[in-house]
Amino acid sequence: MELTITPLTEVSQQANIEISDAELQPHFLKAYEEFRPKAQFRGFRKGKVPLELIRKLYGEAIEQDALEGIAEEVYRKAMEERSIVPIGRPSLVTMDFKRGSHFRFSITYEIKPTIELKQYRNVKLEKPVHAVTEEELERELLQLRRANARHIPVEQVEGTEAVVTADVQELDGSGTPLIGKKQTGVKFPLYDESLQPRIREALAGALKGGTYPVTLETEHDDHTHETHFQLQVTAVEREELPEVDDEFARSVTGGKVTAAAALRSSMRTDLEKYWEGMSASRLKDALADELVRRHEFTVPDSLVAAFLDSFLEDIRSRSRDRKLPANFDEAKFREQNRAYAVWQAKWMLLRERIAEEEKIAVTDADLESHAEEEAARLGIARERLLTYYKNAPSVHDRLLSDKVTQALLASAKIKDVAWETPSPTQA
Repeated sequence: MELTITPLTEVSQQANIEISDAELQPHFLKAYEEFRPKAQFRGFRKGKVPLELIRKLYGEAIEQDALEGIAEEVYRKAMEERSIVPIGRPSLVTMDFKRGSHFRFSITYEIKPTIELKQYRNVKLEKPVHAVTEEELERELLQLRRANARHIPVEQVEGTEAVVTADVQELDGSGTPLIGKKQTGVKFPLYDESLQPRIREALAGALKGGTYPVTLETEHDDHTHETHFQLQVTAVEREELPEVDDEFARSVTGGKVTAAAALRSSMRTDLEKYWEGMSASRLKDALADELVRRHEFTVPDSLVAAFLDSFLEDIRSRSRDRKLPANFDEAKFREQNRAYAVWQAKWMLLRERIAEEEKIAVTDADLESHAEEEAARLGIARERLLTYYKNAPSVHDRLLSDKVTQALLASAKIKDVAWETPSPTQA
């Protein structure tokens, strides 16, 4: 076999391979054997036709059909022998077969880029921190009180502490109901800050059984579109909020917390943990952004495509039928998310390169520790999880990423700064 490697770009190469007739024969013999069970010839039972007769009658066609598979097998063996690790799917670009003489072919493939590391230790970073306020705690308590409120049926809305249930009928410009554009039993909490102001205005003082028109405006590129609705009120409920007392604390925690003061303290702790997690996440993002900014290199298209595929798979996984939503524009999605996929690919390659430079690796002890933690959380036997983790590349990659990130943060120069976003709902 003769092999020459031709560089095409920083991340792509072409393998030009030639194998002789003698080297081809074992591959062709295997192809004849695979064809043999299907061969039929007078005087021989099916599957018992001699190979020499198969070669004489069908050899040329069998050999032509086998060429692509032979090319792939020879190519993969050649890559392994030379310790070349292609990524993505290779492409067979040329084939030249002369029976009894030779088989020449060319395959293009992508490889990881060569990354020259810039400074990645002692990176200066800002860590956003946030101190939980009494206002935030009261807001969380209010949400908890609303979740446990009594809803008392009334005939008319009084104030905003009410929930209105209505059938919503969409209308055309002339006020005619649109067929198939009706939703029944839609609930409108008038206290909800996210509720459209025009809906809240339309239902202010609404009576059970009353009908109320509302027009909503939607912006589309360079123009505003109006949509008309009719709200047929079927129920009005006044919301009666419970007091934050000891009984309330016992009720909402199933008896785990027995005092209102302890409930407040527990909720404050939860909020602080939330913000600590958000702060850590932002710090990791800042680290990744800074290191990706410092390193310029080409990313293989196949790797970008793989990330885009994973984004789409995430969308599919959220639906019951594991399909993309109706009328989903996949081409547009790929275009809009390509820059982010490139960034993700760069950060992944950069992490791997830093891990190689720093000799950071995932050990059996790391996997055992992770299995121990997750077994308790998931309620799955530790040994069962460990067996899975040892054979799961995604788990290995995640743990390696965590180790690299922690090592980089340990050397970083971190400055605490005030968080610009004042509430979890805006974070």
